[in-house]
Amino acid sequence: MILHSALRILAGAVAVVGVLVVAPAQAQSVAVTSIVEHPALDAVKDGVHQALAAAGYTEAKGLKWQFQTAQGNNAIAAQIARKYVGDRPDVIVAIATPMAQAVVASTKTVPVVFSAVTDPVAAQLVPGVGASGTNVTGVSDALPLEKQIDLIKKIVPNAKKIGMVYNPGEANSVVVVKQLRELLPKAGLTLVEATAPRTVDVGAAARSLVGKVDAIYTNTDNNVVSAYEALVKVGEAAKIPLIAADTDSVKRGAIAALGVNYHDIGVQTGRLVVKILKGAKPGDLAWETSSKLELYVNPGAAARQGVKLPDSLIKSATKVVK
Repeated sequence: MILHSALRILAGAVAVVGVLVVAPAQAQSVAVTSIVEHPALDAVKDGVHQALAAAGYTEAKGLKWQFQTAQGNNAIAAQIARKYVGDRPDVIVAIATPMAQAVVASTKTVPVVFSAVTDPVAAQLVPGVGASGTNVTGVSDALPLEKQIDLIKKIVPNAKKIGMVYNPGEANSVVVVKQLRELLPKAGLTLVEATAPRTVDVGAAARSLVGKVDAIYTNTDNNVVSAYEALVKVGEAAKIPLIAADTDSVKRGAIAALGVNYHDIGVQTGRLVVKILKGAKPGDLAWETSSKLELYVNPGAAARQGVKLPDSLIKSATKVVK
């Protein structure tokens, strides 16, 4: 009897040890944050979530997922960054340049994956092309501006002056403006700038371009995209064609956009997150770009803004918004 009891106790102890051995590791956590909520950045967030789910990381299986937006406010971005770093998640996903800058400035140890950042080198998120050797990697939404200029010329062939509304405090927009200053003259065009440091400034900045420009080009500036309807109101009233880099802006009133698919950017970002959750070091993963561009056109918006889209352009579009 004593021997049998001892054996049962031993068997129980072995079973407990076995449970401890096969027990899952602590639930993994991903903290996601964006500088503001608008369709393109929301699509990035959803794409990240989808990629995680496809790899088996879901809340039902123990994934700790949290999301916060800075509402376009850099001070709030810094607060979110500090909170997330204090939470010590397995990965922080920072969407858009200002948010990524806030997070990267807050930690040298917690893995950070940026997304929807035009120029991560100029934004000082990474030291250069390739693997960073730090705690940072991510996905850029940089666009070849020569193709953007070609699109402008196809829509407004007689244009001479191109306006651009942007936030001078957003690094990605500053990079684009600098490049356009160099590229537009080569195409016989001149850049006319109008700054909008806050979302509420977008309408006034657009109005300041009336009578001075033949078209307005908008990049993925978060202030501008957040308040795109204010830009559309000016474009339609003054018959100024609006050409965008953000395809979602076409649904909101831009004539056309040649841009990346932000949901796909999010999925691409999420796959980097999965690699880190599985043990890869972010500093060993080269940051990526997307080579897939999509053309969206809106013939109705074109008519309201005083131009007619060429039939060849409409036929070549990925999506025609009606």
